[in-house]
Amino acid sequence: MKNNNSRRKFIKDSAKVVGGIAGGMALAGVAGTNLNANQTKLDSKNLRALNLQEVSEGKRITSSGFAAFGPKYELKAHSFTRHPVGDNDILIEILYAGICHSDLHTVLGDHGEAKYPMVPGHEIAGVVTAVGKNVSKFKVGDYAGVGCMVNSCGECEMCKNGEQQFCQNAKTVFTYNSNDVFHGGENTMGGYSNNIVLSEKFAIKVPQNAKIERVAPLLCAGVTTFAPIKYSKVKRGQKVAVAGFGGLGHMAVKYMISLGAEVSVFDTTDDKRKAAQKMGVKRYFNVNKPKDFENLSSEFDFIISTIPYKYDINMYQKMLKLDGEMAIVGLPSHADNPSLDGNTTIWNFRRKIYSSLIGGVEITQEMIDYSIANNIYPDVEVIKATSSEINKAYQRVAKGEVQFRYVIDMKTL
Repeated sequence: MKNNNSRRKFIKDSAKVVGGIAGGMALAGVAGTNLNANQTKLDSKNLRALNLQEVSEGKRITSSGFAAFGPKYELKAHSFTRHPVGDNDILIEILYAGICHSDLHTVLGDHGEAKYPMVPGHEIAGVVTAVGKNVSKFKVGDYAGVGCMVNSCGECEMCKNGEQQFCQNAKTVFTYNSNDVFHGGENTMGGYSNNIVLSEKFAIKVPQNAKIERVAPLLCAGVTTFAPIKYSKVKRGQKVAVAGFGGLGHMAVKYMISLGAEVSVFDTTDDKRKAAQKMGVKRYFNVNKPKDFENLSSEFDFIISTIPYKYDINMYQKMLKLDGEMAIVGLPSHADNPSLDGNTTIWNFRRKIYSSLIGGVEITQEMIDYSIANNIYPDVEVIKATSSEINKAYQRVAKGEVQFRYVIDMKTL
């Protein structure tokens, strides 16, 4: 934390050097460096200076990161530009970026068209280095987070109700591999990079006392599990279960234990049993040993499935109590989507099964505040920002070998 605090102090103290430029645009960083925007190799100090120069001149923002150039886990260094910082936008210097399993699916094109080069990453934690003149939510030096979205129409019923991910005008702009209808239809680039520009409305305030190196995965894994747990009103004394004990699953465990529920876990290996028990999990089941749980029926008030591959959803449905609820948050490829048996569904004891997609801005902020206040963070393994480290991480995530979230230290870019 000492290095992060020093970095924050440096940014705040430097703001006065270039403050007041560009019609009230607030900036921070190193000023006065004369750089060529076409340079391909810039250290972090010079790149920050170039960015602030670009902000002051209203130009596109130079960015550097790692991109997929095809449907392979072979990300490479890549330089690109982002749209200029507008009056309602903020510029965030990215400190940490989480690797989500959906990043792997998106790189392969499992969830739709993949546009290359693609810079993945929608779990982002960083520090604000410039704010537009109309920005009131953030100031230079604040911590900020970015999740799966960077914009939406703001006018439809869903957006007004804080469910921007379900924008009825189909104008949700996702953080990467998404058509940015508000900036000329350019393809968005994600968090495996040194910076990001977005509307202040879609940035999440992160408390200054947060363990910033562990915050990034909260912006996806955190809210993706927190939102349905809140929707289903999980409470003390209930019997609940988590299917899939990975990046999403271990967050679901932590939230439900914090609420006082009795938690069981289902996973494909025994390797994570000790970790689950250490978190407070009551029962741990290996799905490859069905004799250990085949007689479970009408057992749980709530089940959350985080499984990203094909699985038997009917097996879990029968484990729900009368009026029990099952939330589906795992996102397999289209080819691996689980299916319900028709007869089982008809005779399902009035059990509810529903999907849940990430969470809107408001509940994401609520999740961050709850997590930091209750010291709930993901278990992470921090890696350096290099192609070899990222590609190795992808391979391990694909094999299900990770406990539980890789986080890229973008300061090492």
